[in-house]
Amino acid sequence: MNSFGTLFKITLYGASHQEEIGIIIDNVKPGLKLDLKALEAWLELRKPTKKGTTLRKESDKPIIKSGYFNGLTTGSPLVITFKNENTNASDYQLLIEQPRPSHADLVNKEKYLGFNDHRGGGASSGRMTVAICAAGYIASLMKNWKIESHLVQVGTLTDLTKIDDYLKQIEKNKDSVGAIIEIAVKDCQKGLGEPFFQSVESQISALLFSIPGVKAVEFGAGFKAIDLLGSEYNDLIVNKSGKTKTNNDGGINGGITNSNDLIVRVFLKPSASIGLTQETYNFTSGEIEPLTITGRHDTCYALRAPVILESAVMIALTDLYLLDNKFGERNE
Repeated sequence: MNSFGTLFKITLYGASHQEEIGIIIDNVKPGLKLDLKALEAWLELRKPTKKGTTLRKESDKPIIKSGYFNGLTTGSPLVITFKNENTNASDYQLLIEQPRPSHADLVNKEKYLGFNDHRGGGASSGRMTVAICAAGYIASLMKNWKIESHLVQVGTLTDLTKIDDYLKQIEKNKDSVGAIIEIAVKDCQKGLGEPFFQSVESQISALLFSIPGVKAVEFGAGFKAIDLLGSEYNDLIVNKSGKTKTNNDGGINGGITNSNDLIVRVFLKPSASIGLTQETYNFTSGEIEPLTITGRHDTCYALRAPVILESAVMIALTDLYLLDNKFGERNE
C-alpha cells in the first residue's frame, strides 16, 4: 500500500529514477496560506549538503498540480510533484544479478516478479522521502506543532563535536554508519490517540518505520527503562494540567497524549550501499562472488533524516488531531 492516514491521508507515487515522484494529500483545510519559499526552505533541510552525504544533487523544486490557487489551499486533494533530474541508471545494472546485501533489491525483485524498477532502489529509495517532507510541511500548516530534533549518537560516536573527523575515516574506509535521532513535540496537545489500534505510539511508529533505513523506534525512556523499578519509572503528576515530574512515558499514557513533551527516538541503520567490496551471492552464476557497489551514496544517511522524521511525526499527529478535533472545532 502507498497510502497512510484516515483523514489527513497521504499517497506516494513514483520512484527514484522515474520522471517524477510525488504525493497526494487528502483533507487539507481550505484557505491555508501556502508559502512556496517557506516550503522550499523546509525541503532544503533534507538536501545532502553535509559531509558524509550523497553527491546526488536534485533541485527538489515542488510543483503543485492541484489543491492550490492564488497562494491558498482550496480543500481539494493537494498534489505536489518533484522532478528527478540527476540520475545515473548505469550504476545499478549489476545489481540485477547480484543484489546489495541488506537492501530491498532482492525482495522487491521477488515480490514484483522482476517487473519492478530497480534503478536507485526504485520505490523503496530514500529519494521518496522528499515527498514525505512536503506533506510534513503541510501538516505544520494544519496545526502549529512545536517540534524539534537532534542527533543523539552517530555510530559509536557520542561526542558530536568530532563528527567530521569520524565520518571522514568511515568514508575513507568505503563504509557507512547509522545514527540515533531524538524528536520532541513540545507541550503536545492532550487527548490525541486511542487506547489500542490508533494509539499515538502505533500511528507514529507505523509512519516512521515506513522511512527507508529505520530499524528501531522508542518512546520516552524506552529500552533504558529496563533498569528502573516502578517506583523509579512512574511519572508523578505535579499539577492539575497533568504535567509530570519526569517523562519516562514520553508524553503518552494508554496510547493517548498527556500534555507533556512527546519524546521519540529513532535508529537509522548504516546505508546498505557501501564502496567496500563484499562477498555475496550472484544469482546468475550461482556462486558467492565479490560485489563492489558504485554510484553516489551516503556515508551517513541519518544526517539528512531529522527533517524527514519530524515530518513523519507531524503527519501522524495531524491525522489524529483531525480525528479528535474535526478541524479544531473542539477546544484544546
